[in-house]
Amino acid sequence: MDITFDHVSYVYQPNSPFEHRALNDLSFSVKSGSFVAVIGHTGSGKSTLIQHLNGLLQPTEGKVQIGDYVLEAEGKNKRLRDLRESVGVVFQYPEHQLFEETVAKDIAFGPQNFGVENKEIEKRTREAVKATGLPEDLLNRSPFDLSGGQMRRVAISGVLAMNPKVLVLDEPTAGLDPSGQKEIMSMFSRLHREKGLTTILVTHSMEDALAYADHIIIMNHGELYSEGTPLEIFQQQKALEDVQLDIPEVIAFISEVRKRLNIDLEYKGQTIAELAKELAHKVRGGGDHE
Repeated sequence: MDITFDHVSYVYQPNSPFEHRALNDLSFSVKSGSFVAVIGHTGSGKSTLIQHLNGLLQPTEGKVQIGDYVLEAEGKNKRLRDLRESVGVVFQYPEHQLFEETVAKDIAFGPQNFGVENKEIEKRTREAVKATGLPEDLLNRSPFDLSGGQMRRVAISGVLAMNPKVLVLDEPTAGLDPSGQKEIMSMFSRLHREKGLTTILVTHSMEDALAYADHIIIMNHGELYSEGTPLEIFQQQKALEDVQLDIPEVIAFISEVRKRLNIDLEYKGQTIAELAKELAHKVRGGGDHE
């Protein structure tokens, strides 16, 4: 689903002493099937932005369009139920939202609320646990008897069981160890490709933005600061520093190699270890450099 923000502003508690303009004249577009990372320091407007994607918030000014769903300032926006069926949101620590007595019931809760038939719910439930790597023998267990990582996958399965066309990920690796972070992000990347999703990732990890996104949006004080491909964005070190953002370690490594050794390494998704091997090969005379 294509997504467009058209001169969108959002004001919390308007006409009060606590009025705060969280988004200001924000315009951008996301193509259907894209994997977009939204980054920015705390208070930049990221969370307010993504809450517009399923109608939790509606613009104070401007218009948001997700597919053929339109949210407008002062509009009635009657199709919120349909929109929320199409846009799945994985919030930070989604496992905190589990509450049913079994894993199967928790995953089925969303589809049941939207009137999906029982046979279809069973089918979606099994597909969702398979997609998230959970064994089916956990379906009849209490989600609260599972490990933290398994609980998170149950919560994600509940979102996937809605068959969303847009998947919004709000810091989905929060609280996980490095191994767990990599597993979860690899899973989302695979789901994005296999299901043809439009994926919006809010993250503080520059490494994840570089590794998984095909487009990056940088927010600053509620406004669009910059956007472009990961390589375009992360080659602008000074611009990132101006909004308190770092460049990924692998890009910093390439930059240092160019500066100190006058050797160009091309980033193609390699790890630092893989780039170090390429560098050693070039230094030994296995490749041309300036």
